[in-house]
Amino acid sequence: MAKKSGAAHLRKTEPLIPYEWPGSYFLGKEELAAAASVLKARSPFRFYGPDLQGYADRLEKAYCERLGRKHALAVNSGTSALSLAVAALSIGPGDEVLLPGYFWVSCVAAVVRAGAIPRLVDVDDTFCIDPADLERKIDGHTRAVLMVHMSGAPGAIDKVSEICRNHKLPLIEDCAQANGASFHGKPAGSFGDLAIFSFQLNKNITAGEGGLVVCDDENLYRRAWACHDLGYTRNPQGRLDTSSLQLWGQGSRYSELLAAVVFTQLKKLDKITAAMRKAKYQLRAKLEGIPGLSFRRILDPKGDSGPFLLLIWKDRETCLRMVERTRAAGVQTGSLGMNNVPMTDWGLHIYYNNLSLVEKRSLSAAGRPWTDPLNAFAANYEYKKGTLPVLDGLIDRSSLLSIPPTLSAKAIDKIAAEFHRAAG
Repeated sequence: MAKKSGAAHLRKTEPLIPYEWPGSYFLGKEELAAAASVLKARSPFRFYGPDLQGYADRLEKAYCERLGRKHALAVNSGTSALSLAVAALSIGPGDEVLLPGYFWVSCVAAVVRAGAIPRLVDVDDTFCIDPADLERKIDGHTRAVLMVHMSGAPGAIDKVSEICRNHKLPLIEDCAQANGASFHGKPAGSFGDLAIFSFQLNKNITAGEGGLVVCDDENLYRRAWACHDLGYTRNPQGRLDTSSLQLWGQGSRYSELLAAVVFTQLKKLDKITAAMRKAKYQLRAKLEGIPGLSFRRILDPKGDSGPFLLLIWKDRETCLRMVERTRAAGVQTGSLGMNNVPMTDWGLHIYYNNLSLVEKRSLSAAGRPWTDPLNAFAANYEYKKGTLPVLDGLIDRSSLLSIPPTLSAKAIDKIAAEFHRAAG
């Protein structure tokens, strides 16, 4: 007779969690009408056409008002937005940018593609930059700091901002996963010299793709504008103006069609984040008391945009066992999405999973930026696992739950029950 599995609850069952792409749930008739208005006007290009609807302009204005910023620039992706923020600051060979090891690959790519050097900073239990390690690593080559608000909630942005001011360093905020978040009443994206957002499918609001750069400085805005287009600004008629600024562009313009969708979704952002935040903290409260479980430290729960719950277990073995048992009991999304996973499986969000970074790969045969003589100061920088001991320890024993805005009270009860059963 075959031996039974060690736990009765290791059973295959229907997924308990809807897929995690938050904004997609709210794509409806309003977005359809906005997109249709652009197509009916036959004017999907933002700068000129038979009957411009001005959605990109409206989107930028809405973000300026929401964040209290002077300038906003809609672009084709969050990845482009990061590159444009780096370009606006004139960062290049001889410079290093400090950023945490918990990021998305686009963060480090923006630095490398500019010819500069990424230098990794450890995190604290907020899973964001540790201000103390940041202070230790600032040196004469440091040109900027990239603060990444990972997993929906800002870290110690007040302390990081102060450190940057004291050292006269520009600060870039990456709010791709924290659109709609805030820190003690001040919106994420309103602290840095520049900030970026993403509207890709995984984000709090979405048009499938898109990004945004915000800032207050006129020169930074003009540089970002020129670089996002063809290297030049444009006149009121939407034609290239080659007389005032001459740079090199990367063709990252946003279309009116996608801008129409995101502008409409922006009106729903607070509703989306409120739903995720409510579900997240309801579930978190029901998981309290599980032996060996603690949670990511959230500095301002009211400002958490809510899309992720990070669970910290007492050791890696417990983490893997809890993920295996709860997934078998249905705490997953099934074939759609990715949920309830060990954070070691969180792909290119973890620095040492980025082999192009670990192995210092280049786009050119010359091996730049790693071989550039101006970057010789970074010859001993390493990016393999072990570089950031605090982050490594957290990642090894943590798991991640994505929180969709449609997660019901009934599902929350079932998920919590399965975690308690698995722990028993």
